[in-house]
Amino acid sequence: MSRKKDMLLMAAGLLAGTLAVGPMANAAAGLLAEPSTQTFFVNGTQVDLEAYAINGHNYVQLRDVGRAVDFNVSYDGTDNSVHINSDAPYAEDAPASTPAPAAGAIRVPQSDEPFRPLEGDVVLLDDGTTFTVTKAKPEEPPLPSPACDWSQFPELELPKAETRTWTEGKAAGTVAIRNLYETRRMQYTLYNAASNCPELWENGTLKRSSKGNPIFQLKLAITEEGGVQPFWPWREEQLTQVFYSAPMARYAVSAWDYYKNGQFLYTKYSIQTK
Repeated sequence: MSRKKDMLLMAAGLLAGTLAVGPMANAAAGLLAEPSTQTFFVNGTQVDLEAYAINGHNYVQLRDVGRAVDFNVSYDGTDNSVHINSDAPYAEDAPASTPAPAAGAIRVPQSDEPFRPLEGDVVLLDDGTTFTVTKAKPEEPPLPSPACDWSQFPELELPKAETRTWTEGKAAGTVAIRNLYETRRMQYTLYNAASNCPELWENGTLKRSSKGNPIFQLKLAITEEGGVQPFWPWREEQLTQVFYSAPMARYAVSAWDYYKNGQFLYTKYSIQTK
Protein backbone atom coordinates (compact mmCIF):
# COMPACT_ATOMS: atom_id res chain seq x y z
CA MET A 1 0.00 0.00 0.00
CA SER A 2 1.35 3.47 -0.90
CA ARG A 3 2.36 6.01 1.73
CA LYS A 4 -0.36 8.31 0.42
CA LYS A 5 -3.07 5.70 0.95
CA ASP A 6 -1.65 4.89 4.38
CA MET A 7 -2.15 8.54 5.30
CA LEU A 8 -5.60 8.49 3.72
CA LEU A 9 -6.69 5.58 5.90
CA MET A 10 -5.28 7.29 8.97
CA ALA A 11 -7.18 10.47 8.11
CA ALA A 12 -10.39 8.51 7.58
CA GLY A 13 -9.94 7.03 11.03
CA LEU A 14 -9.52 10.48 12.54
CA LEU A 15 -12.66 11.65 10.75
CA ALA A 16 -14.61 8.66 11.99
CA GLY A 17 -13.52 9.48 15.53
CA THR A 18 -15.07 12.93 15.22
CA LEU A 19 -18.39 11.50 14.00
CA ALA A 20 -19.01 9.17 16.91
CA VAL A 21 -22.60 9.02 18.18
CA GLY A 22 -24.53 7.39 20.99
CA PRO A 23 -22.60 6.06 24.01
CA MET A 24 -19.27 6.72 22.30
CA ALA A 25 -20.13 10.38 21.78
CA ASN A 26 -21.26 10.70 25.39
CA ALA A 27 -17.96 9.26 26.59
CA ALA A 28 -15.99 11.55 24.28
CA ALA A 29 -17.85 14.58 25.61
CA GLY A 30 -16.00 14.24 28.91
CA LEU A 31 -12.54 14.16 27.34
CA LEU A 32 -10.20 17.15 27.50
CA ALA A 33 -8.82 18.42 24.18
CA GLU A 34 -5.59 20.41 24.26
CA PRO A 35 -3.42 21.71 21.38
CA SER A 36 -0.86 19.05 20.46
CA THR A 37 2.77 19.90 21.21
CA GLN A 38 4.12 17.50 18.60
CA THR A 39 5.69 18.41 15.26
CA PHE A 40 4.43 16.69 12.11
CA PHE A 41 6.46 15.62 9.08
CA VAL A 42 5.36 14.24 5.70
CA ASN A 43 8.13 12.43 3.85
CA GLY A 44 10.69 14.25 5.96
CA THR A 45 9.24 17.73 5.38
CA GLN A 46 7.71 19.60 8.31
CA VAL A 47 4.04 20.50 7.81
CA ASP A 48 1.84 22.83 9.81
CA LEU A 49 -1.14 20.86 11.11
CA GLU A 50 -3.64 22.09 13.68
CA ALA A 51 -3.76 19.06 15.96
CA TYR A 52 -5.40 18.42 19.32
CA ALA A 53 -4.38 15.82 21.87
CA ILE A 54 -7.36 13.88 23.24
CA ASN A 55 -6.81 10.97 25.61
CA GLY A 56 -3.23 10.55 24.38
CA HIS A 57 -4.07 10.63 20.64
CA ASN A 58 -3.63 13.37 18.01
CA TYR A 59 -6.76 14.53 16.17
CA VAL A 60 -6.29 16.46 12.92
CA GLN A 61 -8.82 17.92 10.50
CA LEU A 62 -9.26 15.69 7.47
CA ARG A 63 -8.83 18.66 5.14
CA ASP A 64 -5.47 19.49 6.71
CA VAL A 65 -4.24 15.94 6.11
CA GLY A 66 -5.50 16.09 2.53
CA ARG A 67 -3.63 19.35 2.00
CA ALA A 68 -0.40 17.92 3.48
CA VAL A 69 -0.50 14.57 1.64
CA ASP A 70 -2.23 15.87 -1.51
CA PHE A 71 -5.53 14.02 -1.83
CA ASN A 72 -8.88 15.65 -2.47
CA VAL A 73 -11.51 16.18 0.23
CA SER A 74 -14.89 17.72 -0.58
CA TYR A 75 -18.23 18.19 1.14
CA ASP A 76 -21.66 17.79 -0.48
CA GLY A 77 -24.27 19.80 1.38
CA THR A 78 -27.16 18.22 -0.50
CA ASP A 79 -26.80 14.92 1.38
CA ASN A 80 -24.41 15.99 4.16
CA SER A 81 -21.61 13.75 2.89
CA VAL A 82 -17.81 13.94 2.80
CA HIS A 83 -16.01 12.67 -0.30
CA ILE A 84 -12.36 11.53 -0.34
CA ASN A 85 -10.55 10.94 -3.64
CA SER A 86 -7.01 9.59 -3.26
CA ASP A 87 -6.41 9.86 -7.02
CA ALA A 88 -7.17 13.60 -7.23
CA PRO A 89 -4.92 16.40 -5.93
CA TYR A 90 -5.99 18.58 -3.03
CA ALA A 91 -7.95 21.70 -3.99
CA GLU A 92 -9.29 24.46 -1.76
CA ASP A 93 -12.99 25.21 -1.95
CA ALA A 94 -13.67 28.32 -3.97
CA PRO A 95 -14.49 31.29 -1.72
CA ALA A 96 -18.10 32.36 -1.57
CA SER A 97 -17.21 35.66 -3.19
CA THR A 98 -14.04 37.41 -4.28
CA PRO A 99 -14.00 41.20 -4.22
CA ALA A 100 -13.57 42.71 -7.67
CA PRO A 101 -10.51 44.95 -7.86
CA ALA A 102 -11.22 48.64 -8.07
CA ALA A 103 -10.11 50.34 -11.26
CA GLY A 104 -6.33 50.75 -11.13
CA ALA A 105 -6.02 49.06 -7.70
CA ILE A 106 -3.13 46.68 -7.05
CA ARG A 107 -3.38 43.45 -5.11
CA VAL A 108 -0.93 42.38 -2.42
CA PRO A 109 1.13 39.65 -4.14
CA GLN A 110 1.11 36.15 -2.65
CA SER A 111 4.90 35.87 -2.72
CA ASP A 112 7.93 36.77 -0.63
CA GLU A 113 9.09 39.41 -3.13
CA PRO A 114 9.28 42.97 -1.72
CA PHE A 115 5.93 44.76 -1.86
CA ARG A 116 6.40 48.54 -1.77
CA PRO A 117 3.45 50.53 -3.10
CA LEU A 118 4.40 54.09 -3.97
CA GLU A 119 2.65 57.38 -3.24
CA GLY A 120 -0.60 57.54 -5.15
CA ASP A 121 -0.91 53.77 -5.54
CA VAL A 122 -4.32 52.33 -4.67
CA VAL A 123 -4.07 49.01 -2.80
CA LEU A 124 -6.92 46.47 -2.74
CA LEU A 125 -7.52 44.94 0.69
CA ASP A 126 -8.92 41.54 1.60
CA ASP A 127 -12.31 42.98 2.60
CA GLY A 128 -12.79 44.54 -0.84
CA THR A 129 -12.00 48.10 0.25
CA THR A 130 -9.01 50.11 -0.92
CA PHE A 131 -6.63 52.71 0.45
CA THR A 132 -4.38 55.20 -1.30
CA VAL A 133 -0.74 55.42 -0.24
CA THR A 134 0.15 58.96 0.83
CA LYS A 135 3.63 58.15 2.13
CA ALA A 136 5.55 55.11 0.88
CA LYS A 137 7.71 52.93 3.07
CA PRO A 138 11.50 52.93 2.60
CA GLU A 139 13.05 50.31 0.37
CA GLU A 140 14.05 47.17 2.27
CA PRO A 141 17.74 46.21 2.38
CA PRO A 142 18.87 42.84 0.95
CA LEU A 143 18.12 39.70 2.94
CA PRO A 144 20.86 37.98 4.99
CA SER A 145 23.29 35.67 3.22
CA PRO A 146 23.78 32.09 4.47
CA ALA A 147 26.34 31.71 7.24
CA CYS A 148 25.71 27.94 7.29
CA ASP A 149 24.08 25.26 5.15
CA TRP A 150 20.43 26.39 5.08
CA SER A 151 19.38 23.28 3.15
CA GLN A 152 19.59 21.31 6.41
CA PHE A 153 16.64 23.20 7.90
CA PRO A 154 13.04 21.96 7.39
CA GLU A 155 11.16 23.46 4.47
CA LEU A 156 8.74 26.00 5.94
CA GLU A 157 5.40 27.07 4.49
CA LEU A 158 4.79 30.77 3.98
CA PRO A 159 1.47 32.11 5.28
CA LYS A 160 -0.98 34.05 3.12
CA ALA A 161 -0.04 37.68 2.46
CA GLU A 162 -3.24 38.91 4.12
CA THR A 163 -4.37 42.40 5.08
CA ARG A 164 -6.21 43.77 8.11
CA THR A 165 -8.17 46.99 8.57
CA TRP A 166 -9.46 48.99 11.53
CA THR A 167 -12.47 51.27 11.14
CA GLU A 168 -13.36 52.23 14.73
CA GLY A 169 -11.76 53.92 17.71
CA LYS A 170 -8.22 55.29 17.81
CA ALA A 171 -7.09 52.67 15.29
CA ALA A 172 -9.60 53.82 12.63
CA GLY A 173 -7.85 54.31 9.30
CA THR A 174 -5.12 51.80 10.12
CA VAL A 175 -4.18 49.10 7.63
CA ALA A 176 -1.78 46.21 8.25
CA ILE A 177 -0.25 44.16 5.43
CA ARG A 178 1.65 40.96 6.16
CA ASN A 179 5.22 41.45 4.92
CA LEU A 180 6.51 38.09 3.68
CA TYR A 181 9.84 39.56 2.55
CA GLU A 182 10.62 40.72 6.09
CA THR A 183 9.29 37.43 7.45
CA ARG A 184 12.03 35.77 5.38
CA ARG A 185 14.54 38.17 6.98
CA MET A 186 13.56 36.89 10.40
CA GLN A 187 13.71 33.27 9.21
CA TYR A 188 17.17 33.60 7.65
CA THR A 189 18.50 35.53 10.64
CA LEU A 190 17.43 32.68 12.93
CA TYR A 191 18.99 30.12 10.58
CA ASN A 192 22.35 31.87 10.91
CA ALA A 193 21.88 32.24 14.66
CA ALA A 194 21.15 28.51 15.01
CA SER A 195 24.57 27.67 13.57
CA ASN A 196 26.12 29.48 16.56
CA CYS A 197 24.21 27.37 19.10
CA PRO A 198 25.94 24.16 20.22
CA GLU A 199 22.52 22.90 21.34
CA LEU A 200 21.36 22.96 17.71
CA TRP A 201 24.47 22.77 15.55
CA GLU A 202 27.52 20.53 15.75
CA ASN A 203 30.38 19.97 13.29
CA GLY A 204 28.54 21.77 10.51
CA THR A 205 25.36 19.73 10.97
CA LEU A 206 21.92 20.58 12.31
CA LYS A 207 21.20 18.36 15.31
CA ARG A 208 18.23 16.02 15.31
CA SER A 209 16.24 14.26 18.00
CA SER A 210 16.39 10.53 18.68
CA LYS A 211 13.47 10.18 16.25
CA GLY A 212 15.39 11.95 13.48
CA ASN A 213 13.45 15.23 13.64
CA PRO A 214 15.31 18.58 13.61
CA ILE A 215 15.56 20.09 17.09
CA PHE A 216 15.24 23.57 15.55
CA GLN A 217 11.54 24.47 15.41
CA LEU A 218 10.18 27.55 13.64
CA LYS A 219 6.89 28.71 12.09
CA LEU A 220 6.49 31.71 9.79
CA ALA A 221 3.21 32.90 11.31
CA ILE A 222 1.96 33.59 14.82
CA THR A 223 -1.45 31.98 15.28
CA GLU A 224 -1.67 31.64 19.06
CA GLU A 225 -1.84 34.06 21.97
CA GLY A 226 0.90 34.53 24.53
CA GLY A 227 4.67 34.69 24.55
CA VAL A 228 4.84 37.30 21.75
CA GLN A 229 7.54 39.98 21.81
CA PRO A 230 7.04 42.74 19.18
CA PHE A 231 9.65 45.31 18.17
CA TRP A 232 10.33 47.96 15.53
CA PRO A 233 12.31 49.12 13.67
CA TRP A 234 14.35 46.10 12.55
CA ARG A 235 17.14 45.20 14.96
CA GLU A 236 18.84 41.88 14.39
CA GLU A 237 20.10 41.69 17.97
CA GLN A 238 16.53 42.07 19.28
CA LEU A 239 15.65 38.83 17.50
CA THR A 240 18.81 36.86 18.21
CA GLN A 241 18.91 37.74 21.92
CA VAL A 242 15.49 36.16 22.39
CA PHE A 243 16.57 33.13 20.37
CA TYR A 244 19.88 32.63 22.17
CA SER A 245 18.08 32.72 25.53
CA ALA A 246 16.25 29.46 24.69
CA PRO A 247 17.44 28.01 21.36
CA MET A 248 15.63 24.69 21.86
CA ALA A 249 12.22 26.32 22.31
CA ARG A 250 9.53 26.42 19.60
CA TYR A 251 9.45 29.74 17.77
CA ALA A 252 7.05 31.59 15.48
CA VAL A 253 7.75 34.88 13.73
CA SER A 254 5.79 37.44 11.73
CA ALA A 255 6.28 40.85 10.11
CA TRP A 256 3.52 43.37 9.24
CA ASP A 257 3.58 46.77 7.54
CA TYR A 258 1.34 49.38 9.21
CA TYR A 259 -0.26 52.36 7.46
CA LYS A 260 -2.42 55.12 8.96
CA ASN A 261 -4.65 57.08 6.60
CA GLY A 262 -2.42 55.93 3.75
CA GLN A 263 0.82 56.98 5.44
CA PHE A 264 3.39 54.26 6.13
CA LEU A 265 4.18 54.09 9.85
CA TYR A 266 6.50 51.13 10.49
CA THR A 267 7.08 47.41 9.98
CA LYS A 268 6.34 45.51 13.20
CA TYR A 269 8.36 42.37 13.87
CA SER A 270 7.12 39.77 16.36
CA ILE A 271 8.70 36.64 17.77
CA GLN A 272 6.83 34.10 19.87
CA THR A 273 8.40 31.57 22.22
CA LYS A 274 6.63 28.37 23.26
